[in-house]
Amino acid sequence: MLKRVLFIVYFILVVVLGIATFIDRYVSNQFVKETIYGSWWFCLLWGILVCTAIIYFFQRRIRRLSIILLHCSFIVILFGALQTHLFGEQGVLHLRINEPVDTYIVNESSFHSVEKKLPFIILLKSFRITYHQGTEAPQDYISEIQVTDKNGQQNVVISMNKIYSFHSVRLYQSSYDEDGQGSYLAVNVDPLGITVTYFGYALLFLSLIWILCDPKGTYRRLLKSPLLKRGMLAVLFFCFALNMQAANVLPREVAKQFSELNILYNNRICPLQTYAIDFTKKLYHEASYKGYTAEQVLTGFLFYQSYWDNQPIIRVKDMSMRKKLSLPEYTSFRSFFKDGNYILGEFLQDYYRGNKDSFHKAVAETDEKLELIFSLRRGSALQIYPYTLDGQTTWYASDSKKPTGINQADQFLMENILKVFKEDVSNENIDHFLLLLGKVKEFQIKHGGSSLPTAIKIKAEYLYNAFPFAKALFIVNLTMGFLTLFYFIFRLSKKGAILPHRSKNALTVSLLILIISFLVLTYCGILRWIISGEIPMKNGYETMLLLAWFIMLITFIVYKKFPIVLTFGFLLSGFFLLVAYIGQMDPQITPMMPVLASPLLSIHVSMIMMSFALLSLTFLCAVMGLLFRLQGEALQLLSRLFLYPAVSLLGIGIFIGAIWANVSWGNYWGWDPKEVWALITFMVYAIAMHTTTLPKLNKPSAYHVFMLLAFLTVLMTYFGVNYLLGGMHSYA
Repeated sequence: MLKRVLFIVYFILVVVLGIATFIDRYVSNQFVKETIYGSWWFCLLWGILVCTAIIYFFQRRIRRLSIILLHCSFIVILFGALQTHLFGEQGVLHLRINEPVDTYIVNESSFHSVEKKLPFIILLKSFRITYHQGTEAPQDYISEIQVTDKNGQQNVVISMNKIYSFHSVRLYQSSYDEDGQGSYLAVNVDPLGITVTYFGYALLFLSLIWILCDPKGTYRRLLKSPLLKRGMLAVLFFCFALNMQAANVLPREVAKQFSELNILYNNRICPLQTYAIDFTKKLYHEASYKGYTAEQVLTGFLFYQSYWDNQPIIRVKDMSMRKKLSLPEYTSFRSFFKDGNYILGEFLQDYYRGNKDSFHKAVAETDEKLELIFSLRRGSALQIYPYTLDGQTTWYASDSKKPTGINQADQFLMENILKVFKEDVSNENIDHFLLLLGKVKEFQIKHGGSSLPTAIKIKAEYLYNAFPFAKALFIVNLTMGFLTLFYFIFRLSKKGAILPHRSKNALTVSLLILIISFLVLTYCGILRWIISGEIPMKNGYETMLLLAWFIMLITFIVYKKFPIVLTFGFLLSGFFLLVAYIGQMDPQITPMMPVLASPLLSIHVSMIMMSFALLSLTFLCAVMGLLFRLQGEALQLLSRLFLYPAVSLLGIGIFIGAIWANVSWGNYWGWDPKEVWALITFMVYAIAMHTTTLPKLNKPSAYHVFMLLAFLTVLMTYFGVNYLLGGMHSYA
């Protein structure tokens, strides 16, 4: 009876958490915090769960210290959260320069706020935003303040990921006034909650590692399973065991030299080649067109207008739009203008009035493509002219408003050089074109200062642009994955078949291909790291690549004992690379948001991605185990060997993320949908580790069905939250 109550309450909590994230999406985060997460009945559910779990523990007479410590850590964390809920306060402090303040505002509900007293007087001396050199991308938000209390005065600096603490009061940089004369600080007052919670986190980290290392623990027993010694998995070993130029483009080499100019694009300084590739991809969905390079396409639209206006390079993806407007899938720029009228005009107006069906969305997307061409020809897209005044470098386009301190000769070059380029191209005076191009490069070097990328960054970007990493690797990995899978099915269909000697060679070749794929993906990551100066894990595209990388790394670690993992590694890494390639994720390299500039980010994301990689392997074990029942027990063992480190990594990753959030935002748990679904995933997969309490999970078929369904929580955490729910983590 007690066990039934325990699991009913556990199930209710998981369901409530899931439902709350959808209410969050369609009502508000504040509403669910007040009516669900902060309600008495929600706290009561957790209290009932803790009490029944403790009683059940005593009934079971569990004595293993690693297990006791693990479950005690959850109790301590929940107790810390209760302390924060009952006694903690979060508020906002608004400062204006040279105006002393000794109070802050606490929102007690959606409609009620109160003013609370600070134990000191605070004065904002200055506020500033620092930017990545030569761009408008913020690097940090910095408030210089003076704090006065009965013991005297002190001057401190508060910025992103740099807080100020005064006993139990902590101040965090939150926002600022548009005029730059004011700053908003988040205030967190939590005398006991954070200390207790952090102690719980420490117990959790220790116990999660301990359960993997405990000589008498379940995981170590799995590693000593007779299945491994008798070679029941041995059968799986074999399973997986000429540049012609016309007068409508610049010569390729000339276009290449033009693309060596630097440009301010996506809030960073990069070679113009990168912009050319993105320009061509956005129009045509490929990085080249009819044998023309992206650089030739860009300069073609810039200098050979009449020819390129008639090229069918603009892809109209939406079928309903093509049908309604009688357009082919690939159409020309000129096709959108008939009898002097813009054929998308009236539909675009409907879109901005609120008509957001698929047809009107397609119209808006196509209009954005055409605007790329317009902005290129106006010159506004080409921010290629740096100028440094008073130590601050700014990059301008031809039609930008120039600073008053600029000299006349430099201003003339910035406003007229593109026109001279066009005249040279029209007169086929390539020598003069190249001479002027050299002048512009000299101008960039002279005025770009420290905003210019280093030689190694430029070289890395050229290398990165030269190869479609995700596209090539997903094709290779998925092809190898399906080939080895079909071979596995073929072997199972031939009972008692003796494998020929070449099977070992096939395994070696497969392993070699995976190693090459892994090295190429590693090379891709290193190039992105060099280009951005930051570990590549700050957006959906990069975390997909990271997930594929971890899957291949895990494959190398375990394939000797479980050669079936080679197929798993190929299929899963190929799948994630495919999603990165065809999905709505942005592969463009941009500066990192200030709040992400923390070493805890790298640890947090790495832990979560490693966990998801392992959980993906348990999913594939489940699929194979249900398809091939004869191997169900062996695949269950393999899955459980992945499960334990996966849950440990997920738990550590979640709570490192909570520590990071506490350092950055002053709140270690904000009930953001991504946080909640990560917790749900942790709770669901934890069930599969309780096979003694749930003996049905010892049966391979039941276990694999559970793991198949459990993987839905991973999909929801990684994809569903991003595309259905949104929230604070949507920046990724």
